[in-house]
Order: sequence, then C-alpha cells, then structure tokens
Amino acid sequence: MSKNLTTRSEDYSKWYNELVVKADLAENSGVRGCMVIKPYGYAIWEKMQAELDRMFKETGHQNAYFPLFVPKSMFEAEEKNAEGFAKECAVVTHYRLKNDPDRPGKLMVDPNAKLEEELIVRPTSEAIIWSTYKGWVQSYRDLPLLINQWANVVRWEMRTRLFLRTAEFLWQEGHTAHATRKEAIEESEKMMNVYADFAQNFMAIPVVKGLKTETERFAGAEETYCIEALMQDGKALQAGTSHFLGQNFAEAFDVKFANAEGKQEYVWGTSWGVSTRLMGALVMTHSDDQGLVLPPNLAPIQVVIVPIYKSEEQLTQITQEVDKLIVDLRKLGISVKFDDRTTQKPGFKFAEWELKGVPVRIAVGPKDLENGTYEVARRDTLTKEVKSKDGIATFISDLLEQIQKDLFDKALNYREAHITEANSFDEFKQVLDTKGGFVSAHWDGTAVTEEKIKDLTKATIRCVPLDRIKEAGSCVFTGNPSVGRVFFAKAY
Repeated sequence: MSKNLTTRSEDYSKWYNELVVKADLAENSGVRGCMVIKPYGYAIWEKMQAELDRMFKETGHQNAYFPLFVPKSMFEAEEKNAEGFAKECAVVTHYRLKNDPDRPGKLMVDPNAKLEEELIVRPTSEAIIWSTYKGWVQSYRDLPLLINQWANVVRWEMRTRLFLRTAEFLWQEGHTAHATRKEAIEESEKMMNVYADFAQNFMAIPVVKGLKTETERFAGAEETYCIEALMQDGKALQAGTSHFLGQNFAEAFDVKFANAEGKQEYVWGTSWGVSTRLMGALVMTHSDDQGLVLPPNLAPIQVVIVPIYKSEEQLTQITQEVDKLIVDLRKLGISVKFDDRTTQKPGFKFAEWELKGVPVRIAVGPKDLENGTYEVARRDTLTKEVKSKDGIATFISDLLEQIQKDLFDKALNYREAHITEANSFDEFKQVLDTKGGFVSAHWDGTAVTEEKIKDLTKATIRCVPLDRIKEAGSCVFTGNPSVGRVFFAKAY
C-alpha cells in the first residue's frame, strides 16, 4: 500500500492529521468539530480505558453515570466554574421540532416547545454531580465518597483537531468528597500520581508532575495538579489534571456532613480527568514518517504474522505451523493476528501494519518451514532478524517488554535534551524559536507577567514542577525577585 505521508520535518501538523486518518484511528464527521473514532482507534482507547479503570478501582473508586444535561441555574451555582466554561457551552432551548409550513419536507423549531429553563450540555460535570452529592452525604460515615464516570462532554471549540481538541470528546472524570482538607489534597495528589504512572508505564511517555499557576488553574479549584508531556515537535501537551476544589462546590451546592461530634461541616472536594486527548499524545510522542509506533502495552495487536507463499499447499503448511505459535503467544497474554488474507500481497500487508504501528511483525515462508525459523521485525527500530522457532514465544514476549522500555527511554532522552534553562528574555525567546521544548526560567509570580510573556511569545507556564529546587533569582521578563524556576512552553 502507498502511505504518502507528509514527513514530520516538512509539516508536523499535517503529518499528524494525515496519520490519524490513514492509520484508521479517526476521521472528521458530518458534525462540525466532532470526530468519528474508528474501530482501530477505539480499540486503543478501550485498552487505555481498561487500564485506567483498573487503577481507579484499585484506589477505591466506583463508577457511576450522571446526566448529559445540566439546568442553567444549577450550572451557575459555582460562579467561577460557570464563568470559566461559559464561552464553550452548548445550550438546549427547545425540546421539539415541527414541519415547516413554508418549506415542505423541512423541519423548524417549534416555538411552543421552549424549555422553561435552558439546559447546558455538560462541558464538565461538577454542577450536576455536586447537586446529587447533597442527597448522598449526611454523616462522616458517608465519607469519603469516591466516584468516577466515563462519559462524553461538549466544549464548543472553534479550532478543532482530531483527538487533541474536538467539540465533543470522551473522557473520565472523578469527583470525590472528603471529611478534611488534608484528605482531599492527598486524593488530588494520589490521582495525579495514578495518571503519571499510567502515562509512563503504559503510554511510554515521560511526564513532568507539577502545579498550574492561578491563571491556568481549573475554574473553581483552589489548586490544580497536572502532568505535562513533550511532543516531538517541541510543544507541550497537558496529559492529565487533578483538582483540589476546597469547599467551593460544597458551599455552592450546600453539601454538608455531621462530623463525629455532630457538628455540621462542608465537605472537601476533588475532581480529576483525562480524555481522548491522550490518543493524540500517544501518536505524537512515538510515531515516525512511516506511520504509527504503538507501545506494546496499549497496542490492540501486539504481533502480526504474515505468511509468504506461492501455492495453497504452502499456505496450508504455513498455517499449521503458525497455529501452534499463536497458541503459545496467547498463553503468554500476547495479542496476535494472523494476516492470511488472499486479497493482498505480503508487501502491502507489511506496509499496512507498519502504518498501523503493530510492535512486532513475523514473516514466515517455505524456507522458514524448512529451516525451522521466523523473520522477526521491530516496528520501533524498523530492524529485523531471523530467529529459530525454538523458544520463539518467550523471545517475542521479552522483545515486547524491551520495545516498551526502549520507547520510554527514547522519549525520556528527547524530553531531557529539551529542558533548557534561560536567564534572560532574549535567551528565552531564542530557545523557543530555535529549539522548543520546556524552558526552565524564573518568574516573578504575577499573572501580569505571565500574560505578557504569553502575548509576546505564545508560551505559557505549563507547570510549577513539584520537584523544583527553591532558589532566589530574577524573573526572566521583569527582573523582579523569583523563588524558583517554572516550565514554560508552547503547547497544544
């Protein structure tokens, strides 16, 4: 098959858009700004979902589901949250259509079907969930309340890009209630660490853990924890956030509990989420000019086997040998596909599975049967070697682990090489223009300076790293005193 992919060096954005479509991950739909996630793309998302869901349940969380629609008055209850999302809201005003008398065969909004109260299509679910929690929490015995939901949300984005920014997207959102401030902060930090664990051990993406500045903080939160990843073009991508909400939503929705002494107190809240944006991160972190490169831990197909033959008899002989290998691989928990399609030649199949990022490809022909060998190719390095069939399943299992590790190490080396200290604004701008990546620089802590730097360079403060060393310095822009460096970057 012909890939005809734009190269990353030629046009990174175009390369990404083409790859998502040609690798059968997703496509634009008939609805502006919304995407269709195709079966292969959804299979990757399902693997992400399964691992995260397991991790959430292991930390004591339960899944629930809440309505898509939020009454406008309920949405307005927490003012900062409502104000923060107002410009992205889709609003339902009517509940019925009728035939248009002036245009036969067409429909119009029925003016007599206006809702008494407009409904917001959820951009996030804090309002509907916290209004529900009011009825679920009475006593300290009801706490902590640890709930997650897998859902879709709508944010009316004007500039969209498949997976990275769409008007509707899939995600999970956790919403928890606690008896003390300390417990809620611990929960926020714990979920940030769960996200970092998932990104690094399953997505093979190294991340920086940190805090958002007040300007970048989630609307209605007292603190936002985040994990930030770096893409191959030197831009950052926010891969997950966890918010300490304080008592803001509890007060807005009157969620109180009786403590052990019988005294009424407001609960302390958190919320946290990751979305199908992780699919974009996965594509951009590892993939190359030949197509997708998927880490084995998230690849829907970890091994593809392609037979090379000239006659039906040869195919039968190869199939008999391959069937035994498939059994051995599956016993080791490896997902494998035998591509025995008679409608495509081996070269087409090689190119197709390379484009789709399958970590390991095995080719087997009549000579391999004679010699008791298989040809094993790695997608990440595009290298291949001939291996004896003896112990091949164990070899493949070890190889998949090695590929997972190598992908993480490669991404980590890139990230480490693209964290650059800047001590003057000229140096700051030069790094952004010529190298990209994270710029580690002093900042005076004011929103005014943050905004001016963003206006002049399009770089934002991605996070205040949790492991930063406190050091006295001078702000890279104003020269005013600073207590430590923060990470700036251009971002998606």
